[in-house]
Amino acid sequence: MAKTFLKAEWRKLAMANYVIDPDLLASYLPHKTELDLWNGKCYVSLVGFMFLNTKLKGLPVPFHTNFEEVNLRFYVRHKAADGWKRGVVFVKEIVPRPALTFVANTIYNENYETMRMDHRWQITGDELSVEYKWKKENWNSFQITAENQLITIAEGSDEEFITEHYWGYTKLGEHKTSEYEVMHPRWQVYLVKDYNIDVDFENVYGKEFGFLKDEKPESVFLAEGSVIEVKDGSNVELVVIEQ
Repeated sequence: MAKTFLKAEWRKLAMANYVIDPDLLASYLPHKTELDLWNGKCYVSLVGFMFLNTKLKGLPVPFHTNFEEVNLRFYVRHKAADGWKRGVVFVKEIVPRPALTFVANTIYNENYETMRMDHRWQITGDELSVEYKWKKENWNSFQITAENQLITIAEGSDEEFITEHYWGYTKLGEHKTSEYEVMHPRWQVYLVKDYNIDVDFENVYGKEFGFLKDEKPESVFLAEGSVIEVKDGSNVELVVIEQ
């Protein structure tokens, strides 16, 4: 079994899921993957969450153990020898520490960007409020108000589809793709009561995603998250999947 490269907690994952024209993702699609559709719909998700108790190779990195991340991602699958692997591709990942961006971009060819970030978790009575903020010229924010009680994700639901992708894929070139495995238990979610998304998608993610600013997401949910492990070995070390 592959060793663990990174271990952390992903907590309070705010997710807004938008239906998008599949053609807009063609240039981002890694070789040997195809779009993974849900009931015939192609989704991109805006996701904000906290990295907590982060360790690389079992060791905490000073000043880099707890931090926010916000990403825009979509869903793919790859036909391997032992069957389909379902995963995600990141359009961009935003973090508040330059060292995280440097390592991810230079070593792993990810598309990270450093921005000033903040978050707020607040419990008031039986309500839980979670907000993630990031600044590129102006502040962007994603806020959810939910009932402060966890419920099980229903089988066959869009929450199950969004959260049950356990591989990450990165486009290294027209005929080169890397993959890595992320392991975590099945998550639980909070029942969302209200949300507010104030994001300049064009400024943060590019012109082709600008329309999302005025688009209503198909679904919004808040997952509690869990301890996660990113596996080492051939996957994390960016072994190329040849054509």
